[in-house]
Amino acid sequence: YGEDDELGTLNRLTKEVVVEAAKEIKTGERISMNWPLDAQKDIPLFNRQAFHKNVYAKPPRCVNDDVWTFNTQSSSQWDGLRHFAYQKERRFYNGVTMDQIHAEGSNVLGVHNMSERGIVGRGILLDYHSWRQDKDIPHDAFKIGSIKLEHLKEVANAQGTEIKHGDILIIRSGFMVAFAAASREEIEAVRQVQPHNLTGVEQSEAMLEWIWDNFSAVAGDQPAFECFPSQREFYLHEVLLAGWGCPIGELFDLEALAEHCKKEKRWSFFLTSEVCNVPGGVASPPNILAIF
Repeated sequence: YGEDDELGTLNRLTKEVVVEAAKEIKTGERISMNWPLDAQKDIPLFNRQAFHKNVYAKPPRCVNDDVWTFNTQSSSQWDGLRHFAYQKERRFYNGVTMDQIHAEGSNVLGVHNMSERGIVGRGILLDYHSWRQDKDIPHDAFKIGSIKLEHLKEVANAQGTEIKHGDILIIRSGFMVAFAAASREEIEAVRQVQPHNLTGVEQSEAMLEWIWDNFSAVAGDQPAFECFPSQREFYLHEVLLAGWGCPIGELFDLEALAEHCKKEKRWSFFLTSEVCNVPGGVASPPNILAIF
């Protein structure tokens, strides 16, 4: 996409692609995929900071303001291109170095680039969680496990979901169901294991080829999108973010979306996500909606 590019695979979301995606709007039904910012309470995974909200009055007027402080990756998020480098080479997208990112006044690869036009296009949900329940395939969100590419393709076929070039891929792994059922003690036990053990998309050349051939961005309800820690000599994060500039969405709340898709028997929709306009930001809440 060019040696000075800072959008990566979002360049695939052309005006023509967005116009075509708008044809997905039939009923006007709108569904959020945003998990509450405080959903992990005071014990977020990956030792991230918890969300804090301070609501205060401004007398003598009958007025309130509030201040929020939070880690942009403690709830639903898009990983931006400053987040994860090729680990051995220590290079981010387009060869950007850690020194360049931390140079005074530098905003290179910041999430503000994504906010200028948003992440807007045709979204597809692959409801792996429902599919694997029907197939009686075991799954534990809090153990090392890989969601296979062949299974994701089977999900798409079972749903009758056509994949189009430039789509925004969203995978429901079942993490939100597992998290909701877990006690505080169980979540704390997960946090104590370093690195955390989490199920996610498999690390394979075939998975990378499939993503490259089809999608402009990828996301899921899982904390790391991919299996964590990696079961191969590389992370998908390295190739997707540092190699291709492909945003990765994590901790998306897909429960209401999955229910509506099942009801309508349609797993494609118009997707709109407006990333926060923070120059030089590393990640951002997605502010995301599916529109049917």
